[in-house]
Amino acid sequence: MKKFIDVTGAEYRFTVKKHQLNLDRKGEEVCRTRYPILMVHGVFFRDWENFNYWGRIPKELENNGATIYYGKQQSAASVEQCGNELKQCILDIVQKTGCEKVNIIAHSKGGLDSRYALSCLDMGRYAASLTTINTPHLGCKYVGEIIKKIPSKAMSAIGSGYDTIFSKLGDDAPDFFNGLINLTDTECTRLNEIMKDVPGVLYQSIGSRMRSLSSAPLPLNIGYSLIKSAGEGDNDGLVSVKSMIWGDFLGLLNPKGKQGISHGDVIDLSRKNIKGFDVCELYVDLVYKLKMKGL
Repeated sequence: MKKFIDVTGAEYRFTVKKHQLNLDRKGEEVCRTRYPILMVHGVFFRDWENFNYWGRIPKELENNGATIYYGKQQSAASVEQCGNELKQCILDIVQKTGCEKVNIIAHSKGGLDSRYALSCLDMGRYAASLTTINTPHLGCKYVGEIIKKIPSKAMSAIGSGYDTIFSKLGDDAPDFFNGLINLTDTECTRLNEIMKDVPGVLYQSIGSRMRSLSSAPLPLNIGYSLIKSAGEGDNDGLVSVKSMIWGDFLGLLNPKGKQGISHGDVIDLSRKNIKGFDVCELYVDLVYKLKMKGL
């Protein structure tokens, strides 16, 4: 009972503090950037209407003046395919709003999809900035090892099952295998050769890490161990810290405590409050700084 009361009290105090903070700065519209924000999801999820991939973050940004759009690319497909879908998304936003450019905030594989659209599909002209969150720019070595160990028939069956399920959940052309293989270190090396940064676009990145196996539930705790055992060091359960760095690295989220910040925590996937870390305020600060840069 004491633990229940302590947790409930902490949640209440956190919510009251957040509410007051937003009331105090309401007139400032700290997130009203010159260009709208395009939020690009990572692999194995979609931009569902009834379950926001980004948790409480978009509402917090909108409450502080931001204009938000979503990438809505396939949940799993090749970087090239998803990049082409993002190209159309960007063109639609620019055409419908006349905004000229967008500020992209992308998580996980969404950062690779976005870089491909900007670099290889001439969308750099319509991008003011790209901020990647826990994106595997250098790939995930352990993913390649897993693919090698799984028999081809089993991999085909898994992919077919995934594609069938997500076709019913909103994807029109899911491609599990190519979505997965583009996360390997060898494929990211290939992609990095062609996805050169576009002059005039602000590229920046941010990362986080788990502190132990108990920092996150399945499957991230398994991923944490696999990445550690593969010699890739600190990671968020899916991506190593060294792979997250691209452009201007804004730093590693490193709150006090034993938990750390997992691949899901950094996008508020579970909608939980972590002591010493306000995920919504992280994004408010990111967008505010874009505003201060005139973007």
